[in-house]
Amino acid sequence: MVPLVAPVESNGPHRHLRVAPLNSPDNDIAAGERLELRRTLRRRRADLSAQQRATAARAITSHVAATRWLQGARPIALYLSVGSEVDTGPLSELAQRRRCPVYLPRITDYRTHRMQFVLLSAAQNERNRHGIPEPGGRRSICPGALSVVFLPVLGFDARGTRLGSGAGYYDRVFSFRRHRLSWHRPLLVGVSYRCQELPCIEPQRHDVPLDALVTEDGVRYFRQGG
Repeated sequence: MVPLVAPVESNGPHRHLRVAPLNSPDNDIAAGERLELRRTLRRRRADLSAQQRATAARAITSHVAATRWLQGARPIALYLSVGSEVDTGPLSELAQRRRCPVYLPRITDYRTHRMQFVLLSAAQNERNRHGIPEPGGRRSICPGALSVVFLPVLGFDARGTRLGSGAGYYDRVFSFRRHRLSWHRPLLVGVSYRCQELPCIEPQRHDVPLDALVTEDGVRYFRQGG
């Protein structure tokens, strides 16, 4: 039987889950292959030392600082990193220095896998049922009004196909992007370590591809639809 819960990642005294529910988009013929890919990629990420992860987070922030993404006080979205994910703390500090409102994801419906983006505030973050920290504020924003969204990435390929943790929250909230021919906001930017690259990820029909990806090596842009 294929496990329904992804492996646990350690983060100091806390342990967190990135969960793939029973009715996740991965619950199809390719679920076993993707589950094994996720195990491999989590091992790669966990094998990085704390110093390597910190160095990568600083390099990623430097690469983002050199783009135009955080100009003009544009509203952006970040994720709160857990376990061995790329630390987004430096990115958040950079955005706030440049007066960009920062929004964070918060799950609103576990059954249908829906989430919203809530403004970062002084309110204390709270951990959801999966142990993932979420913002405690109340001001939310329509996903289509965001300028840039920095997404957590477990795996990626040269075409900009993203392998997430399996629950499909980001693919659902940005599903409208699949039907647009010209206007591509918000810009979807993956955040990852170089070691998480794969030769090829077979996209599924619900996948929303990345517009760009940033690793410690720099920024990659992907040409979608061509």
